[in-house]
Amino acid sequence: MLNALVSADWESLSTQSVKQHRIIAAIDLGTNSLHMVVVKIDPTLPSFSIIAREKETVRLGDRDITTGELKPEIIAKAIATLGRFQEVAKTFDAETIIAVATSAVREAPNGKDFLHQIETELNLSVDLISGQEEARRIYLGVLSGMEFNNQPQMIIDIGGGSTEIILGDSHEPRTLTSTKIGAVRLTSELIKTDPISNSEFQYLQAYARGMLERSVEEVLANTQFGESPRLIGTSGTIETLALIQARDNSGSVPSTLNGYELSLKDVREWVNRLRKLSNSERAAIPGMPEKRAEVILAGAVILQEAMTLLGVESVTACGRSLREGVIVDWMLAHGLIEDKLRYQSSVRQRSVLKHADKYHIKLEYSDRVAAFALSLFDQTQGLLHHWGVNERQLLWAAAMLHNCGHYVSHSSHHKHSYYLIRNGELLGYNETEIEIIANLARYHRKSPPKKKHENYRNLLSKKHRQIVSQLSSILRLAVALDRRQIGAIARVECEYYPQFQQVNLLISPSHPDDDCALEMWSLDYKKGVFEAEFNVKLVANLEASKVPVQY
Repeated sequence: MLNALVSADWESLSTQSVKQHRIIAAIDLGTNSLHMVVVKIDPTLPSFSIIAREKETVRLGDRDITTGELKPEIIAKAIATLGRFQEVAKTFDAETIIAVATSAVREAPNGKDFLHQIETELNLSVDLISGQEEARRIYLGVLSGMEFNNQPQMIIDIGGGSTEIILGDSHEPRTLTSTKIGAVRLTSELIKTDPISNSEFQYLQAYARGMLERSVEEVLANTQFGESPRLIGTSGTIETLALIQARDNSGSVPSTLNGYELSLKDVREWVNRLRKLSNSERAAIPGMPEKRAEVILAGAVILQEAMTLLGVESVTACGRSLREGVIVDWMLAHGLIEDKLRYQSSVRQRSVLKHADKYHIKLEYSDRVAAFALSLFDQTQGLLHHWGVNERQLLWAAAMLHNCGHYVSHSSHHKHSYYLIRNGELLGYNETEIEIIANLARYHRKSPPKKKHENYRNLLSKKHRQIVSQLSSILRLAVALDRRQIGAIARVECEYYPQFQQVNLLISPSHPDDDCALEMWSLDYKKGVFEAEFNVKLVANLEASKVPVQY
């Protein structure tokens, strides 16, 4: 159970040597605010404690009304804020900063340009994650901060641009949903009067309810008979409502809001109070952050409608969410948590296999292509390329899904594969990684990557384009090695002769009497892209003859 991150009964630990303590920072580029946590990881438990928090209200969601683009002045403010966050992280000797961007950047036409600008100016890489991936990491964050007691829990995170509703237990998230409604989005799109008019308020409620219905139905459909999961709430909206409710009740602020319970009755009362007040009057409420006052009504309405649809009478506040989930995800990826629940590597694997099943891919064939691709990757690593574990995982995913375009049509199926993968919301991967996987699949046949191709241009980093160019050439060879899709070739051994700039492939057939003529022809036909990419000559030999096959 990942909630063992806050208890001591976790019998985990990677066998690798780790420092006694490691310090890392996580940044969340949200629609309303930019947040950072700096944490100290104790790998002996494993657990982490938050040693610093930073927040700046930047309003990335306040985009240009006509174009939908992020505004230049807001981009400038965001970059300045991120630079300040970097300095703070540096003062705590953070070894790395993990940053993620969510709905505002996802939806902005210039969102990727913004991330490229951050990387250029600050040397900070920001992962763009999908709504479902955001929900998964929120789940991990909440699981690290709340005791689930082996009972299912529902989680709601009301952001500036989207609302995630999740159903999960101590073992896994059962349902991950993300809906395009948030406190900032609804305020800017639906509230034009101050205080809000009756007609606008009625529409706000109806719109929120209508948008949430599908997510709620999905969550309730996965709740088993007899289960009554509690609702856990994260985000600034819920934290603020809990804070002003606590002050209203007792006149003081509790030492922690983690675990504070708000009833649906409380929420409805606050909605009715807030709707009658102007922005300035809401800002004067004790405990109300000034910059939250403008968007709190829309956020409270979302919470009220979600609770009503879910049929719950209360919501329990949790201080951990996406940022902490990013930390947990990093710990899983770096072996600091024993992967009992098969998270990280497995969430990727399960997501890829789910997509393979969805698009009716022959797994036996894809497994062979993936095995050949990884074998060639491993045998040429350090000789022809220097890519690591993460790139190897991306190659595996692309190899497993490269043929999924057949689901649409045989003609140009490599292009269909790109679009299916690109829009499939693979869990466990960020947007850049999904773009790389989709491009690798796109180039397993036909034309090699070219700058005039829009999908290739979507890769803004030179490094990412190089990953696609080099690994897609390896994938082409892997596909050729199972040309008849019958497992004709048992294995391939790779030898590199740098003095001759030559790579020899020794091909071992599965059956001694099979000359593997079609596979050998296909290798010869497809090897040109590999040769050009790595500046080598490729020579294939069939083990039985040990003589190069010429075509």
